Amino acid sequence: MDEKVLLGKRIKELRAARGLSQEQLAEKMGISPKYLSSIERSRENPTLEMLVKLAHGLGVQPVMLFAWLNVTDAEKRRQIRTMADRASADQLLQIFAWMKANGL
Repeated sequence: MDEKVLLGKRIKELRAARGLSQEQLAEKMGISPKYLSSIERSRENPTLEMLVKLAHGLGVQPVMLFAWLNVTDAEKRRQIRTMADRASADQLLQIFAWMKANGL
């Protein structure tokens, strides 16, 4: 998967984790929801200035938009196990359903 796709997914993940809709985050940042959607779908190449704006709108340091870059597969597996161990039964069911639906 290319970096632009991963970046879009990461932005969407951070936005969803904060309970923000695209409209809410776009309004907070002073951009159009359509542009934010295009970034999340990897249709746009955001500038450095826009990435900083996105990070601040999400309440994270800009480096957190790229947290996936240098994480080894072993570390990803460890983090997934830790999250699964902490998940409620309902969350586990949702994760399982998502993984099955995505052929994992």
